Amino acid sequence: MASVTFDGATRIFDPESAPAVDHLDLEVADGEFLVLVGPSGCGKSTSLRMLAGLEPTSQGRILIGGQDVTGVRPKDRDVAMVFQSYALYPNMTARQNMAFALENAKLPKQQIARRVEEAANILELGPLLDRKPARMSGGQRQRVAMGRAIVRQPAVFCMDEPLSNLDAKLRVSTRAQIADLQREFGTTTVYVTHDQTEAMTMGDRVCVLLDGKLQQIDTPQALYDRPRNTFVASFIGSPALTLIDGVPVQDGHAVLDGHAGIRLPLPPRAAANATSTVTIGFRPEAWHLVPPRSKEPSLELDVHLVESLGSEKYVYATAAHPMDGVSVRNDRYTVRLGKRDTVHKGDRIAVVPLPGEEYFFDTTTGINLEHP
Repeated sequence: MASVTFDGATRIFDPESAPAVDHLDLEVADGEFLVLVGPSGCGKSTSLRMLAGLEPTSQGRILIGGQDVTGVRPKDRDVAMVFQSYALYPNMTARQNMAFALENAKLPKQQIARRVEEAANILELGPLLDRKPARMSGGQRQRVAMGRAIVRQPAVFCMDEPLSNLDAKLRVSTRAQIADLQREFGTTTVYVTHDQTEAMTMGDRVCVLLDGKLQQIDTPQALYDRPRNTFVASFIGSPALTLIDGVPVQDGHAVLDGHAGIRLPLPPRAAANATSTVTIGFRPEAWHLVPPRSKEPSLELDVHLVESLGSEKYVYATAAHPMDGVSVRNDRYTVRLGKRDTVHKGDRIAVVPLPGEEYFFDTTTGINLEHP
């Protein structure tokens, strides 16, 4: 096992374009499960490939266990890679696929057989060891790919979207298995995904990237509760939160809707950093449905879509009374309701934000005013 350090690591494919990975500074502790997450093209897979030695580092350094491995060949880095495409040899059985790297390393046959059997028992691959990939399901192939990495007993596991080819149900069970295996072995793991649900449920910490730049790294709950900027806030959480731009600030309050008279007090730190307007973010669960004919100041919304998930409902709506100078990103509010709340497309509902459940951001920079 070993720690991993990205020290200003940069990858430039085209000098005329922005770097794919831009001066990434990142510390991964020994035995930590770190998830790199972000939209397509954000540099997460390139960062992983730089760690594995499959991409050169244009600037900066990468260290494994305190040793500078920049420029070191992939086979000499003590890193095992699990790919999105499984990358199994079709002419070999599962046993042969798992043993291949160990045979190349000229380990004794008895030791190879023992490691393969141990990995097969952990991954419940015993009945499949003499079967070729063409006769396996996607989940079974992914377990073989995992086994091939495990038998090497590397210092670092690198996983590049290993679940993206699996169906939804299998992804849930396999991600739990990967997380359990990592905790059992205690091997430092860097895991890449574009799925923020995977990131939130698997990682000890999550690193959010955008355009090759590190946006925030923190525990999953901290990312959800204290996003550094509007991008992190909107990317982490499903469905995404509602962002309202240009909300005027008056006497230490954000005036959400002049027609309804909703005034939200800014926390002291946010008030000290705020200008004349702020951007406010609301998670779907941050709204409370107001009963009909209530005199409580509320925001009226016209319902355009209702998603019923059995245990809860998600309502997507637009403001019935838009406020001058204030805009809602994607022109949509998202509200989570209980399974017994009766709401239909075309209804008009009234909601109020729950106290303390909102986020305040700088309208220009997008930075969180409470946690800059």
